[in-house]
Amino acid sequence: MAKTKKSPIAKKHGKRYAANLDGVAKIYKLADAIATIKTKANAKFDETIEISLNLGIDTKSSDQNVRGVVEMPAGLGKDIKVAVFARGDKADEAKKAGAEHVGADDLAEAITKGEIEFDRCIATPDMMAVVGKLGKVLGPRGLMPNPKLGTVTPDVVKAINSAKAGSVEFRAEKSGIVHAGIGKASFDDAKLNDNIKALVAAVNKAKPSSAKGTYLQAASLSSTMGPGLTLDLTDLAA
Repeated sequence: MAKTKKSPIAKKHGKRYAANLDGVAKIYKLADAIATIKTKANAKFDETIEISLNLGIDTKSSDQNVRGVVEMPAGLGKDIKVAVFARGDKADEAKKAGAEHVGADDLAEAITKGEIEFDRCIATPDMMAVVGKLGKVLGPRGLMPNPKLGTVTPDVVKAINSAKAGSVEFRAEKSGIVHAGIGKASFDDAKLNDNIKALVAAVNKAKPSSAKGTYLQAASLSSTMGPGLTLDLTDLAA
């Protein structure tokens, strides 16, 4: 008799993950999903709570790119490290505002060498000639400064404060899905609810005018090490 092949899922996930699947329903209202996902976030560290939004867009069309930035009302529960490309007075302002890395050609050289120890990159407009050469390094990591996201700006202090406060940059992948961390498992339910609502509102606001049909097609909530819970879209949009 031929041996039964083990499921690929069994090979990929451990006993704790399998145990967390117990009691997982098919569709959750947001409040129930938040409460449930927190019980499933039982790793030895403070897991990040993440949301995934499946959008009805044609990612091959340049006019249907969904991208933006939103400040989380309750923050993100992590220390955001910021790098700023600036010279002179603007560099001084960035340092006083708390940026961890400030520079020009020297900062570009460090990044080229793989020294990328920051979560957000900001640049003054006059520095884009330097920053533009780093597109292949910063672009794939979602760190390329962009004027539409407020990260190419003469007001570096405002941009740094926004990043430190817990703003989230979101961008639809080729599959049309937006993934974003919206807080920590240690957050109380109300804070996670507020952050999720803020992100969903921002993504809805970024809907391309050329997008046809249902825009928000599916949504799920998960923790770093836990299973995903499907969200009730009607409740989510309420």
